[in-house]
Order: sequence, then C-alpha cells, then structure tokens
Amino acid sequence: MPSLFKEGRIMIGGIFPVFNKEIATTSSFVREPGKVICAGLDLRVFRWTQVMIFAVEEINKNSTILPNISLGYRILNSCASPTNTLRAALTLAGGIEKKESNSSCPPAISALIAESGSTQSLAVAGTLGPFRVPIVSYFSTCACLSDREKYPSFFRTIPSDYFQAKALAALIRHFGWQWIGAIQSDNDYGRNGVLAFTEEVKKFGVCVAFVGTVLRTYSMDKILDVVEMIKQSTVKVILAFVPEGDLYPLMKEVVKQNITGIQWIASEAWITAARPSTPEMYRAFGGALGFVVQKVEIPNLKPFLTSISPYKDPNAAFVGDFWEVMVGCRPNLPGTQTVTVKTKKFCTGNETLENFQDVFFDVTHLRVSYNVYNAVYAVAHALHHLLFCKKPGEKAEKLCFNISEIQPKQVTDHLQRVRFRNQFEDDVFFDENGDPPAAYELINWQLKDGQVQHVTLGHFLSTASGEYKLSIHEDDIVWRTGKKVPSSLCSNVCTAGTRKAQIKGKPVCCFDCIPCAEGTIANISGAADCTPCTKEFWPNERKDECIPKAKEFLSYHEPMGIAITVVSLLGATLSLAIIMVFVRYGGTPVVKASNSELSCFLLFSLFLCFLCPLTFISRPTVWTCMLRHTAFGVTFALCISCVLGKTIVVVTAFKATFPGNMVAGKFGPTQQRIIVFSCTLVQIVICILWLNLNPPFPDMVFRYSNNKIVLECNPGSEAAFYTVLGYIGILAFICLILAFLARKLPDNFNEAKCITFSMLVFCAVWITFIPVYISSPGKFTVAVETFAILSSALGLLISIFAPKCYIILLKPEKNTKKHVMGVTLGIQKL
Repeated sequence: MPSLFKEGRIMIGGIFPVFNKEIATTSSFVREPGKVICAGLDLRVFRWTQVMIFAVEEINKNSTILPNISLGYRILNSCASPTNTLRAALTLAGGIEKKESNSSCPPAISALIAESGSTQSLAVAGTLGPFRVPIVSYFSTCACLSDREKYPSFFRTIPSDYFQAKALAALIRHFGWQWIGAIQSDNDYGRNGVLAFTEEVKKFGVCVAFVGTVLRTYSMDKILDVVEMIKQSTVKVILAFVPEGDLYPLMKEVVKQNITGIQWIASEAWITAARPSTPEMYRAFGGALGFVVQKVEIPNLKPFLTSISPYKDPNAAFVGDFWEVMVGCRPNLPGTQTVTVKTKKFCTGNETLENFQDVFFDVTHLRVSYNVYNAVYAVAHALHHLLFCKKPGEKAEKLCFNISEIQPKQVTDHLQRVRFRNQFEDDVFFDENGDPPAAYELINWQLKDGQVQHVTLGHFLSTASGEYKLSIHEDDIVWRTGKKVPSSLCSNVCTAGTRKAQIKGKPVCCFDCIPCAEGTIANISGAADCTPCTKEFWPNERKDECIPKAKEFLSYHEPMGIAITVVSLLGATLSLAIIMVFVRYGGTPVVKASNSELSCFLLFSLFLCFLCPLTFISRPTVWTCMLRHTAFGVTFALCISCVLGKTIVVVTAFKATFPGNMVAGKFGPTQQRIIVFSCTLVQIVICILWLNLNPPFPDMVFRYSNNKIVLECNPGSEAAFYTVLGYIGILAFICLILAFLARKLPDNFNEAKCITFSMLVFCAVWITFIPVYISSPGKFTVAVETFAILSSALGLLISIFAPKCYIILLKPEKNTKKHVMGVTLGIQKL
C-alpha cells in the first residue's frame, strides 16, 4: 500500500482519509482483485498527515522526549472507507515487508494514530482492541467509542459526541428553538450523534420533526428525497450531524434549489471544512453555527508545509497528487509517463510553494491538526515514561526498559496515565474512557471581504463539578435570516392566561392554546398547565394573575342595607312615639285597660328589636357576631314574655268576673314582672352558655360563588342558634294558644283578639323564615333574618298597638270607660 514512511527505532502508524472517495470496481472472481483506486485528494487531510510528520520530527529534535531514540512513522490512506481502513490497520500491525534484500526490517508499530471517521475507528478499535494495540484518534467523536469493554485500547484527542450533543442541545435551548430537523450520515458517526443529540434536547421539550440520511455514495434520488423533506417541513432550524464529505452533495443541491431561510447547525465535522466554505455555499448556509475544538497556531509549521516537494522523496505517496492540485502540473518523476487530463502538462522542476497564499498554508486556525499534534505527543510521552520510568523533563540517565521488548499493552497502560502540559499551556490527558476534557468554541459562518470566515463567538466548557457552561456573544452573530434570532416553533408560544393542549397524533411541540379553566391562571408564556389560585384569590379577566376575591357582606351603602336601616329606625321611632302617646294619655281608659306597665315593657322590647337588625349590617367582627344573635334572642324573648304577660292578664280578667274566683287577685303587677323576668332569664342563660361554649364568629364562606368571598357570622353552634329560636317559638306558641282561647270573651275591647292576630303573624313569619334562611345564599341570608326580625316586630307593634292609638288619637269619643267596659260585662282593672 502507498505510504509516507520514515524508519525509526520505535515506529508509530497513521491512517488518514487522504483521498475521500473509493472508485468502485467489480470483481470477476477469475483473477486477483486489483489495487484499490481512490480519488478526490482532500487537502485538509493531507495537511493532517504533514502535521503528524512535523510532530515526529519535532520530537526527534527534542532532547527531553525520547532522547537518543529515533521515532519513525508509516502513514497509509484509508479512502474514507471502513474496509480500506481495516486493511491499512492490519498492514501496519503486521509489520512492513522488506522491499530490498539489503534493507532492514523495521519494528512493528507501538501505537496507531487513526482515524478521522467514527465508523472507520470502530472497525480498527474492534479489531486491534483485543491485542491492546493503542489507537489514538484525532477526529472520531462517536460516543460509542468510549465503551471500555469493547474498545479497551482506544483513545482520542477530540471530545466525544456525548459532550458535543450536550453543547448542541444547550445551544438549541439557549435560543428557544422547539421545532427542528436533523440530517445524519448513514454511518455510526451520524446515527449515534443524532441519537445522543435527540436524547438531550428531549429533556428540554424540543421536538425533532424529521431525520434525513445522506452519504457520499448515495444516489441523487436519495439526496433529492432529503431536499424535498426539507422543503416540505415547517422547521427553520436544521442540525447536520454529518462529515463534510457526506454532506457536500446535499449542500450543492440545497444551493441549486435556492432553499434559504434555514438556520443550519453544524457538527464539528464540517463547520470549519474548507471545501464548503465558499461564497456560493454561503447563499444557503450563511450564518451557520457549530462547535469545534479550540484552535492554535503551531510554530514553525508553515515553513515545513511550504518546503513540501515531490523531488525530495520521489517514492513518497500522495505528494505528487498534492503537487498537481496545488501547483497545477504533474511532477516529472521517474515512472511518470503520461500527463493527467486535469493538468495536461508536466512541471518544469523549478516550481516552489514559498509564495503560495492558499488556505492550506494558513496555520493560524488549526483545530483537527492540533488534535493530530497532541496525539503524537501523547504517544511519545507514554513511550518515554515506559522506557525511562520518568516523565519527560525529569533527568533520565539510562533506559529502564528494553526497546525490543515493548509490548502494545504496556504502551496502552502508560497512555492511560499520560498527563502533561504542552507548549500551548493546554493539559493533555485521558479520562477512564480514553476521552480528553470537553472544550469547544462556537463558530459562526460570516462573509467578510468576499470570503467565508469561521468567527469564534462563544465557548462551551466542562467545569470541575461536572456541569457545563455555555457563553455566547449574541450581538456579534450573523444570522441567515437577518439580525433577529430566527424562530422555529411548530406552534406559537401560548400567551399568559392559556395553556398547551396536546394535538393527538402530533409531537409534543405541536399543540393548541386553550384558556385556563375557571379558578386557574398561567402567569407565564408557554405554560404546560394552569395553576389554581388559592381560596382567597380569583383569576383576573386575562387569567394571568390571581387577584383578591371581592368580599361580600351587607353594608350600609347598598340599597338593601339602606332599606333595612330605614325600616329599623322607622320601627324604633314608632315604638318611642307610642311610648310617648301612652305616657301622655296614661290616665285614659284605653291605656289603663291595656295594662300600661306591660305595654311600656313591650314597647321598649320592640324598640330594641327594631334596633337589632342594625348589628347585622356592615363587615362582621367578633363582637358584632356575638351581639347580633344574642341581642336578637334576648330582645325577642323579652318581647314575647311581655305579650305572654298581657295574654295571661286578659284571661285572668275574664276569670275574675265569676263570683268567688281569686285568680285575678293572685296575678298582680308583681307576678307579671316575675313572668316577664323569668321567661327572659331562661333565654339569657341559654345565650351565656352559647357564648362560653361555642360562640358565633366571623367566617369567610367560599361555597356560594367562585369569584367572591361572603363574609358572614358563623353561629358556632347550630344547636344553640336553633335552641334560641325554639325557645322564642315556644313562648309565642303559648301566647297564641292562650290568646286564641280568650278571643271570644264578651268585651268591646278584647285585647286577646289583637294578641291572637299578632302571634299568627309572628309564627307565620318565623315558620317561613327557617327554610328561606337555610336556602338563601351569601348576604341574602342576613337579609332574610333581618326581614324576619322587622316583619315580626312590625306585626306585633301594629297588631297590638294600632287599634289603641287609633282610638286614643283619632276616636277620642270612644276612649271612655263605658265604651271600654261594654253594656253587659266589664273588664276588671287589675
């Protein structure tokens, strides 16, 4: 196999895809297969081979690394083919055949610098791994190669795709892209890279709309299928995890069909490649972003590159092809009989590369070349430590190990422990998986002075804690879509107040936006779920903020409160007015017949009953809650007690008309006061127990409405509340029975009729009150209770005292003893 070769006491091998395409041939199976024919010299890769040679020569000149030991090399071409890569690896591992009888047999390689493609490295590492032959790759990034069980002797000086996938996912997340496409190469590099990337972005809710597959050997029909996939999709951001050679046919077709407006995200395999970095490609791929390893400028490399000449070693492989591409003529060497169609002429022999300005000689932005450089130095450091048992730089007087006894496994073991700082102040070492530390630069394609420039605009670094840090100079990025960051969404971001609703059969990034349900909000854009408001809050109209619920209670400022206040004060005023009438006309027969003392007690209690509803208005407090229920209970107990006393007076007055009946004599004013006091005292005791055991308290009620809080007084003990009502009902029922029995007594002025009617009104009001009270919501519960209090109080006031006031004020001629007593039977004054 053609090779770049230099003999040394210790040999290292190198495999590079100097030609990027294999010319397919058909075997006839009649004769031996012909030699592999490759085409498409890759200048970038050829420079990698020269960097390896430069590093070996630099080490040989360095007295601190492998002193007095020459390092040799043999570099073969893989044609970017796994089959040829494996053929080259076995050739190197098996030793070099003697070409001349007098030539010595160089030793087998101690380490192998290979390969650029992950698929090729998998073939080599899988074959040589069981023999522990150390393999150091400079451009194979597949995370699968970190498996120490399968590939125990594989190392690399470029970070794994595991880290690149994290970097690309961090970039996607940073710019908020949710809907993206992916292009992968049909090999281990592309498939594993896209798989690792997809797993990372799924953590951030990003969806991959499609995955297109390309390869340099694909037919144009397959390439056009991927192009059509891109055109039909709605994505505006596409990741291309593809080596440059596999992507180039697709890139040409994208430019040909003028597919613009796409933000391309590149893997490290093509973002800085020279072949696609042209103004023509920039029309579709301008503004591309991608991560690459850091760049350096290797001193003295440029003079070395410009000194390349096919005349130095006519047998050196690849140099003649390089010269033909670079100079434009075929070197006139022994064995060269015809000129190629490409050049159509022979060189004169006077050509030189000294003044060439080609990108090949630009050594200021070396990235993969730097990886090759570090790979050679890592192998040299491992060999030095193996042979001298000391690190380079430490004084080593003699070898501690025989060179002829070097075994690949020993080199592998020392390579795993290598750790040194190179001349660029970078630490070179490998972790337990053979991977270097992760460090990337973010590259942006920009057009400057008619040339595509790879501008560094950020970094992605691994920290000591195992986390990763992404830094980007956003203001300096040139986007293909203009100055504004492109948007790539399947569905627009849901605004605040709405949430995502997954569309059946579509990825999670495709959704509808629906308003938040009642009682919930979304105060951020793109919310997956709405958040319920707490009990005391309710969403605003936009449903993007929880605002305090309106607090509802019966107040003096609303019509219902005003009406209750007016009626209460009117009733209280009427009560006071009637008291004044009774005081003014206290000596008249009607007032005397009405038992003026009990009447005044009754009017005073009604006055208090009319004032009682005022405690039900305004915001409930601890004191008003305790006052309103107890005041209501006590005042109505006093009121009904007075009515009961009057009823008993009427009944006993009738009994006193029969000879020998002493009942009236035993029921004088003292007994009347005792009746009123004792009946009222029972209610007072009930209220005191209520207030001590489980008193009423202000409460917030949420069940009546979702958007408001009803402030009301919780009775505390329902049993106590209904006991108070029940006791008043018992007194009223007794009054009703007694008054009903005395309704037909033969008096012109029979007060029992008025009491009976008033008790009927009272009982009707309170019987109706209970179901209405229970079913009324919110502040209407309070309104119902105040209505019952005012209605029953007015019923008592009008039923009992209206007839008397009518006679006293409007019919004074009937306010006589004769008219009050009647013609046949009178009422004994008590």
